[in-house]
Amino acid sequence: MSITANRKAEVIKEYQTEKNDTGSPEVQVAILTERINSLSEHMKAHHKDVHSRRGLLAMVAKRRKLLDYLKGKNEARYQELIKRLGIRR
Repeated sequence: MSITANRKAEVIKEYQTEKNDTGSPEVQVAILTERINSLSEHMKAHHKDVHSRRGLLAMVAKRRKLLDYLKGKNEARYQELIKRLGIRR
């Protein structure tokens, strides 16, 4: 359900804006997207897992808030990020 440390490091390296960047909105959204995708696969097999569903909805809400923040700060970075991640909206 969660991502491995190696995969998380790869995602950070791919989406960081500068060296040693782990907290930018781009990195946070990319990590959340990986976790959401992983948990979505789990939910397909275990549709009655209510506790995981609640966590999934919380992650989706957090990602939405981060994306709204980024859109308010810099529209170009927002558009580029959703295109790279394949998030529709």
